[in-house]
Amino acid sequence: MALKDAALHALIEPVVTAMGFELWGIEYRPQGKHSQLVIYIDHADGVSVDHCADVSRQVSAVLDVEDPIPGEYRLEVSSPGMDRPLYTLDQFARYAGHEVALKLRVAFDGRRKFQGLLTGIEEDEVLLQLDGEEYCFPIESIDQARVVPRFED
Repeated sequence: MALKDAALHALIEPVVTAMGFELWGIEYRPQGKHSQLVIYIDHADGVSVDHCADVSRQVSAVLDVEDPIPGEYRLEVSSPGMDRPLYTLDQFARYAGHEVALKLRVAFDGRRKFQGLLTGIEEDEVLLQLDGEEYCFPIESIDQARVVPRFED
């Protein structure tokens, strides 16, 4: 987790937790006047638009006081959805048995994108089965990861 993301996480997590939600993840996308801060929240009973609006108001108030991001940015609070991003080893462990798409920071075997069955974690590595082979990726080598949604007929 980048230093800025860790600082934002430490600032935002107590607010989200106090409201009864899990802070699933944070993505800060600096782009000048069009910068964006996306906060993903989760709850066992689901997340509604009203929940997102309530969390947005509370987090916005804290961010206005603490001012951790210089300049303008847009705050978005959302459910992680069916194609949820995965950030932590705990999240990867929770989705063992699901198909996952990974994008690595640096190419491995000549490629950066992998998609396969998430078989679990081992210490600080994510285990992915693909084409009959098992790959072990250190979590710090993963740039992005998302659960691939399954739609049943």
